[in-house]
Amino acid sequence: MSFSRRLQSDEFVVLAEMHTPKGVNISRLVTDARRIKDRVDAIVIPDMDNGIMRMSALAGGVLMHRQGIEAIIHVYCRDRNRMALQGDLLAAHVLGIENILVVHGEEMEVGDHHEARPVNDIDEIELIGAIRSLVEGKDMAGFELDGVPSFKTGCTIAPFADQKAMEEELALAKRKIDAGCRFVITPPVFDVDSSADFLKKAAALGVPVIPTVFLLKSVAVARYIATNEPSAKISDALISRIRKSADRENEGIRIAGETVAALKGIAQGVLIQTLGWEHRIPAILDVAGL
Repeated sequence: MSFSRRLQSDEFVVLAEMHTPKGVNISRLVTDARRIKDRVDAIVIPDMDNGIMRMSALAGGVLMHRQGIEAIIHVYCRDRNRMALQGDLLAAHVLGIENILVVHGEEMEVGDHHEARPVNDIDEIELIGAIRSLVEGKDMAGFELDGVPSFKTGCTIAPFADQKAMEEELALAKRKIDAGCRFVITPPVFDVDSSADFLKKAAALGVPVIPTVFLLKSVAVARYIATNEPSAKISDALISRIRKSADRENEGIRIAGETVAALKGIAQGVLIQTLGWEHRIPAILDVAGL
């Protein structure tokens, strides 16, 4: 069953994020994807995430399609104007990609090409509207298309520091849904109980909500996130659990797998993020019982 149909049928979906290479060696990406081909519903391909120049998400999506794996590709306003965005979207459909995740691109200052100039010709709401317009048969200038694409479009909710910021993010997500989004990816969830209020409010958006589960590779990573992203709600007890473990790497995997399993009864899916440890996704799925 396709990703889109599973969402429509209220089935639990499992997504995994994989980055394209900084170069043309695709062996690792393809190998990691093949390992989980029959265990996930789609692979999410970021497009130069964190401002790092890499092979485009469009190419990564096509590679997944060739492996018989559904892809969800990131689309930003940061790097392309409205014409290039629409052209790439039409190309994506022709190349077999029908799942789009509209996200906010990080600032260039945090990336590896500091002199690159952002485009931001349109914003996320306008881009979502443009995708809907393409599906309805017209481009942003109002001209009719010769052949109409089909897309399942999603959006993201950014991390938030407090209750007010959470409400603002939920309100923004509602605007994106009104513009045409049909599923939402949330920030990482590390403690299901402490995130219950947010997940309940997100569920009220009326579309499938898919929380992110982020692999904590080490105590240092856990502490960094706890300090710099208060919304993550990483407890001292969780950090202590990793620190006291005789095998900290596998403890992080167990925590991620347990979180996935806990979310199965609450959300409509999960997105597993491992940032370079994609070869460990099968182990996370094992712990989760998936």
